[in-house]
Amino acid sequence: MSTKARRKPVVASPPVGARAGRVSRLVVVVAVVAGLGGAAAGYLVAVPDASEVAIADLRKADADRDVKQIGELTTLAKSTAAELDKVLAALALAVPRDTTTAAQPAVPEIVRGWQDVVRKVAEKHAESPSGMTATNVARGGFRSAVNALGGALDTYALVQALPEDQRKPLLDLVSRQRSTAVMMWSVAATQLDQLNVDAGNGHQHAYLTGVPGDGAIAPDQIPEGTQ
Repeated sequence: MSTKARRKPVVASPPVGARAGRVSRLVVVVAVVAGLGGAAAGYLVAVPDASEVAIADLRKADADRDVKQIGELTTLAKSTAAELDKVLAALALAVPRDTTTAAQPAVPEIVRGWQDVVRKVAEKHAESPSGMTATNVARGGFRSAVNALGGALDTYALVQALPEDQRKPLLDLVSRQRSTAVMMWSVAATQLDQLNVDAGNGHQHAYLTGVPGDGAIAPDQIPEGTQ
């Protein structure tokens, strides 16, 4: 009795095109899943948390406050510069920079009037609201300049009580104190000018003009309001 060998069923391989199709669909699925994951991660990264929002709000509040303070300081500096210019012009006659120019000494009553003006200006500049560092520097510069000019006037008042032959050394000191005050003011005014440009107000000039050639920084020739 003969035994027939059984043939194993032949399983047909899927067509090449079908395999490629399944691979393509798998790639698409993986790409979609990866894209969704990346989008979710990007969303989580892009959305600021509460602390970041609070910090941004504080920075904006500081910037807004600084713009306001710059405007107020500019108004104050311009108005007080006009007052100080009158004192400086008169003091320049009493204590000329050029030693070859004859001095026109001021009487004590006039000197006290100068001191009163400078004292009132110093009171206006005494306020020190907290602000950005650059604004604080400008504010401090104006205050220091006014105080220096007040010191020059106090020295001049003392000179008047001295005999004529003892006055020259102190008059030279008055001249140096005045120059220091004017130079300090010019530095603060230059800082304030740049602050206004940065704040979008354009150039703003609050320089002293009462003592030309006293070593101060000269204002630029750019019209006010020009960026």
